[in-house]
Amino acid sequence: MSGFSVEWLALREAHDRAARNRAVLDALRAAYAQAAAVAVIDLGCGTGATLRAIAPLLPARQRWRLIDNDAALIAAARRLAPPGTEFVAIDLAQHLEAALGEAGDLVATSALLDLVSAAWLDRLIVALRRLGRPLYAALSYDGRVALTPACRHDAAVIAAVNRHQLTDKGFGPALGPGAAQAAADGFRGAGFAVVEGRSDWRFAPDDRDIQLAMLAGWAQAAAAMGLASSTLEEWQRERRDNVTAGRSSMQVGHVDVFARPTGRR
Repeated sequence: MSGFSVEWLALREAHDRAARNRAVLDALRAAYAQAAAVAVIDLGCGTGATLRAIAPLLPARQRWRLIDNDAALIAAARRLAPPGTEFVAIDLAQHLEAALGEAGDLVATSALLDLVSAAWLDRLIVALRRLGRPLYAALSYDGRVALTPACRHDAAVIAAVNRHQLTDKGFGPALGPGAAQAAADGFRGAGFAVVEGRSDWRFAPDDRDIQLAMLAGWAQAAAAMGLASSTLEEWQRERRDNVTAGRSSMQVGHVDVFARPTGRR
């Protein structure tokens, strides 16, 4: 999907925070440890979860510019953001360079790179190389899913989901599960030092609400890719029964990346 609801972002935020890779966060913290202040641009800000997650790691003097193209998400972010936060409604697919501007110390984003195209990622790399600006990009889905207990149609459904991840989400054909690797390779090739690490969601049996939301989203994506309705109905019934009985666990693969210019070309 190309958009996210306020409710879904609220449901996932605590799991996102727990999943963010510590080595990548440590690299981010170290990069700004001696800075007196920092100006951050958050691409696809949603309700501002990235700000809430990484602000404690950065210098006390911060200026944030939160960018999204969804009025409802920006409204929610305004209610939660600290005073002085700037909000910009802009279409990142069309106006990435304008969103980045010419001033700033760090670009941050979460759960965005797997939605964008290879061409858009190339634009981002070129722009950040020209600006000499680092990128913290968290929680890019990488296609790995482990479901416990196993059910008969798990592999077919997740394969369909991963095919759906490659469809256009508003930026052209999406990088989907290959996004984090493409980003790491692209930034290294552009002369950036890259720290990367897994940031998997791990849902325990008590995490019923988000597991049920995941099942519904996966079923919708798999149906869009033509998976038989009978297969999906059987799969959803069995998986939902496991969730409601408190015997279901999920691990959903994500990767975080911090790319910092080194001065090389």
